[in-house]
Amino acid sequence: MIVAIVGGLVLGRFAIKFITSFYQYFLRPAKNLPKFGKWAVITGATDGIGKAYAKALAKKGISVLLVSRTEAKLKAVKEEIDRKGYEGVEVDFVVCDYSNFNTKAKETVKKSMENLDIGILINNVGVSYRYPRFFHEITDDEVNALIEMNVNSTIWMTRYVIDGMIERKRGAIVNISSGSAMYTMPLLAEYSAAKSFIEKFTLALNAEYGGKGIKVQCQIPFYVATKLAKMRKSFTVPSADDYAKMGLKFIGQPEAVASPYWVHGIMSFVMDSLPTPVVEKVVMGMHMAIRKKGIKKDAAKVE
Repeated sequence: MIVAIVGGLVLGRFAIKFITSFYQYFLRPAKNLPKFGKWAVITGATDGIGKAYAKALAKKGISVLLVSRTEAKLKAVKEEIDRKGYEGVEVDFVVCDYSNFNTKAKETVKKSMENLDIGILINNVGVSYRYPRFFHEITDDEVNALIEMNVNSTIWMTRYVIDGMIERKRGAIVNISSGSAMYTMPLLAEYSAAKSFIEKFTLALNAEYGGKGIKVQCQIPFYVATKLAKMRKSFTVPSADDYAKMGLKFIGQPEAVASPYWVHGIMSFVMDSLPTPVVEKVVMGMHMAIRKKGIKKDAAKVE
């Protein structure tokens, strides 16, 4: 009797989860994003998810301010979007190296956003380990970069746009985290911790500003075919464009934390259902194998 009741409850929760997820991924209409404001600011906008979001937002009629460290790449993305000829869409850029986000860099970025009706901020810039390693094996420079690019960039960019959004009583902030934030990640300890910060920061801000017309959302991609991930496109690994296409549907929606790509949602559900020790053991084994290959490549370069 008890087993039957428990089984019924489990099946009921699964059914509710399935119906809710199906609606969110495939049936729910997207928000009218231009209503948030004329401009979107995207960090890390010259590659991967950031570039894909810049193109997708411009296609929706939103002007984009591209922020990244390489001027030549910024110009190339600007030209690529300009060639599309989207009516009323402006494209501008600012050069910023978030690994050295000093006072001068902060002032440059802040000034570039003055007097812009910024409705959307995509905090995408970030860096991970070159390959999984024990914490003592990464360099001091890598330790610093992981905090600067994943954490500090998100904090300061959010701070620069939030006052304007409060004044206008509208806005959407999207903080790109990682599946690594949701589970124990041996050999990616600092990266996982930094991305976990992004999740908690988002949850708190969404609670603070939800009543002021501002939606703050943490998006959780698993692997995406980008230079950062170093993986090819597959069923579980979407292209950056495919990810951004689905990600747009979640911007401004009620969920403070979401995995916009539906396959990643299934992967998250499966991992959440497994005992933590099992997940840790599987991840450790996978990362140790990747670490071995990385060390071998490093040794080959020295030779």
